[in-house]
Amino acid sequence: MKVLGITGGVGSGKSEVLHYLEKEYKAVVCQLDEVAKELQKQGGICYQKIIEAFGTGILGEDRELDRQKLASIIFRDEEKRKILNEIVHPEVKRWVERDMIEKEERKVPLYVIEAALLPEAGYEDICPELWYIYAREDVRRKRLKDSRGYSDEKISRMMAAQSSEDVFRQACRTVIDNSGTFEDTKKQIGERI
Repeated sequence: MKVLGITGGVGSGKSEVLHYLEKEYKAVVCQLDEVAKELQKQGGICYQKIIEAFGTGILGEDRELDRQKLASIIFRDEEKRKILNEIVHPEVKRWVERDMIEKEERKVPLYVIEAALLPEAGYEDICPELWYIYAREDVRRKRLKDSRGYSDEKISRMMAAQSSEDVFRQACRTVIDNSGTFEDTKKQIGERI
């Protein structure tokens, strides 16, 4: 089973690339954010640890984590973001390692791990090949405004909280430029798979 890591900043078009890999290459896609959300739900392995670190003020009426309250804290405070990552990342990685074993037993040809923070998350040992899905900042901003209705201020905050382009480029062997048409992106993927 080939294991591939996909990373890139918000608005770079990672989702479209992932859908294409699923459809064309029969990939199983593991989105680390989705795994993390599951592990942070009530009864999940991270839930209680997060409440202990951040207090009950981050809970909604249903006693689940209020993701917007938590995001507003971690996007403003680097130290708090670090604390959350130290709680969540190791558990997510353990989950992924178990899932990879199960998928390999099922003879899955391609296992794709996706996360914006993949370069810092410590997956080099299980993910030998990292791809950086790149898009120019103006393209990313337009996509985020059009598809999610985000304000310039929110986009700027999110981009500032993510890794710099240099970090992505240093961590990844392959850069897929997704600034233009998706036909061009598909061509780049075909040359590298």
